[in-house]
Amino acid sequence: MSFSKAAFYLTCASIISILLSIAISQILLALAVAALLISGARMQFPPIKLPLAIFIGWTFLAVALSTDPRSGTPQIRKMVLFFFLLLVASTFRSVSEIRAVVLLWGCVASASALRSFYQFWLKFEQARALHTNFYDYYVSARITGFTSHWMTFGGEEMIVLLMLISYLFFSSDRKWKPLGWACVGILVISLVLSLDRSIFLLGLPIGVCYLIWFWNRKVFLLAPIAIIALLAVPVLRQRILSTVRPHGDTDSNMHRVITRRTGWQMVKAHPLFGLGPEQIKPQFDSYVPADIPRPLPTGWYGHLHNIYLQYAAERGIPALLALLWLIGKAAYDFFLGLRRRDLDSETRFVLHGAIAVFLGVLAEGYFEYNLGDSEVLTMFLAVLGFGYVALQTSVAAAAKRAPVSEAVRFAD
Repeated sequence: MSFSKAAFYLTCASIISILLSIAISQILLALAVAALLISGARMQFPPIKLPLAIFIGWTFLAVALSTDPRSGTPQIRKMVLFFFLLLVASTFRSVSEIRAVVLLWGCVASASALRSFYQFWLKFEQARALHTNFYDYYVSARITGFTSHWMTFGGEEMIVLLMLISYLFFSSDRKWKPLGWACVGILVISLVLSLDRSIFLLGLPIGVCYLIWFWNRKVFLLAPIAIIALLAVPVLRQRILSTVRPHGDTDSNMHRVITRRTGWQMVKAHPLFGLGPEQIKPQFDSYVPADIPRPLPTGWYGHLHNIYLQYAAERGIPALLALLWLIGKAAYDFFLGLRRRDLDSETRFVLHGAIAVFLGVLAEGYFEYNLGDSEVLTMFLAVLGFGYVALQTSVAAAAKRAPVSEAVRFAD
């Protein structure tokens, strides 16, 4: 096997194994980079180098200028995940390869979801044995599948679901659609059981609504039926209504109000370079507004539960704007690609899926620091890379049919 082929298979393995283990995925990432370098193959990178360079460069500056630069090194190490953009763009050659990864994602995520069903049953039995209210017992320790935290679990499932649904809606391939529908069914049940409000009430619906809008707008008429079905399940009704009527301190929304207000104080005090990566937790108490009573409500105060405030508070507003520029540039390129009349269905599924993932992650990110998870960030970057590979292959195919191409240029 050539090193270029090895780089491709190692990249695929790294992207898929992130659903099982961060350590395994990152070992495979390092091996994939090494194989690509040894192969001497032409390296390509999506046309988002400038915003990415600003984001990474500003992160380094924020670390260097913080009160404790050493504590920020974990965020520096996390920058290696952006190698996925290089690897995907340089090793993937067809949309069929992307489709295979999406389907494998669906299978592995479904296995994780099946494990979560067992976890849910165990928690239900434990609550019954303790003669305690199941809702109160469950909300503070929910299902996690193969992951270590329910928010990471939900973020992974949301990305896989949106890519699978896009495949089912737009791809002309029929061979694997029964498998796709089976995975979607399992993942939807698991995601609802996880009770992650920012995902099953915000991020996922926004992404799915986008996909339905471009697939079959008449299906929007079924939205009220879906809402009624959710409200018919008691535990789901409790969770949905908790957004406006919390159950005391169990699922209070106050701690997120406090993190938002505190984060805004941090941004106002350090708008250019922030406090520095990994400085939110140690300096949190110093920025809590004086009118907020102590002790603080139950909740995690190690980050700001909001990607916009998180990046602005720890790295500065320019870093946040660079990240949004990067995502916006990719979304714009994909949207322009979808306007091509000669676009094939396979490319359409990848581009629509990528935009749906962007919308879902950005919407959920208002209530959670989702891109702070290595697992979610890895999958997000892989999807971004998939979109540009789909564009490139579509443009190359069109160039064979016509001398003029509306290419999105890839730089060497």
